[in-house]
Amino acid sequence: MPQTHNKQLVPLAKQLRKEMTKEERHLWYDFLRSHPARFSRQKVLGKYIVDFYSAKAMLIIELDGSQHYEKSNILKDEERTAFLKQYGLTVIRIPNNEIHNNFRGVCEYIDRIVSQSLSQKSADF
Repeated sequence: MPQTHNKQLVPLAKQLRKEMTKEERHLWYDFLRSHPARFSRQKVLGKYIVDFYSAKAMLIIELDGSQHYEKSNILKDEERTAFLKQYGLTVIRIPNNEIHNNFRGVCEYIDRIVSQSLSQKSADF
């Protein structure tokens, strides 16, 4: 697990929690906040701040706006994902437009990934 408390990033993480995007707010308040796997929002993990994180499911959820599809940001996201995956974390990326157009499908997808992760952890013990 990456160092989880990078003191330099904590103020920014707190600010991001206060200033969530409308897509982050929707996913948080209408689904993740009460999810049985318990998620945190704007969690500092190593040198990154992830949108949503479940320690129990070893899962990171990133919501991606249009800027994530620019070439330079695609490379940064790939680097970030590789860094997080080396700690056994699963990273899923969900485009913002999916939150608007297919919220129920997004929630079902997250549930499926969480279930797979938890059953995998059970099988490992």
